[in-house]
Amino acid sequence: MLAPMQRREWFELHDHRLYPGFLRDLATDALEAIWDYTNSYRVIVPRLRTAMEEAGTHQIIDLCSGGGGPWLRLREQFAATERFPVKVLLTDKYPNKKAFTSHRTEGEVQYHPFPVDASEIPVELNGFRTIFSTFHHFNPKAARAILADAVSCRQGIGVFEAAKPSLRRILATLAVPALCWYVTPRIRPFRLLRLFWTFLLPIVPFTLLADGILSCLRAYSFEDLHELTNGLADTYQWEIGEEHGGRIGITYLIGRPL
Repeated sequence: MLAPMQRREWFELHDHRLYPGFLRDLATDALEAIWDYTNSYRVIVPRLRTAMEEAGTHQIIDLCSGGGGPWLRLREQFAATERFPVKVLLTDKYPNKKAFTSHRTEGEVQYHPFPVDASEIPVELNGFRTIFSTFHHFNPKAARAILADAVSCRQGIGVFEAAKPSLRRILATLAVPALCWYVTPRIRPFRLLRLFWTFLLPIVPFTLLADGILSCLRAYSFEDLHELTNGLADTYQWEIGEEHGGRIGITYLIGRPL
């Protein structure tokens, strides 16, 4: 039985079953473009590389990838700055196949075309698991199941969140619509539908703003993360903290077999 947590049980707009699938894809495309532009997750590269080296793998299994997440930039930094090339497999419960296909690059970034449940990874998908900006979508029982599945399969796992239950972080999300409008003309392939739902009828930036605020309210605190990992396995090493160096801090939870 998990102890009560600070996290709030809300839902985000683009996660709701009634939210149109084509708008969900537009929202995840825009979010991926924002992560690519801001490169906020670059600060976790050294820590993640160390964890992967100790886990003995160069393969990433990225969970809940949405439109591709931050891996397009991070992969380049691993190869250039860290001299540690990685191969990335993007997975999602609702695969954005168009976005995944456009991001495939010389075999280094690939996508899994079938739905993948983050708490029950197919046995053939071996590698260091990563989750960016989506761990807060899962309630405590499901979140612990994701961690427990990594432990049972003896795979490393890294959870990274820009969202944080703090007023300062909530206020920072007010910049999201402006970022969405700035990056949207750069998104490829070019689509008139994307411009319509972003500029003329701004459903996409409104969705990202609302979901950004809700993400902060739903994010797990450090105490919550310690509770989620409590008693999972004595043969696992867990690290919990916040990495600084960019515009915002990144909360991390990293686990790997000893």
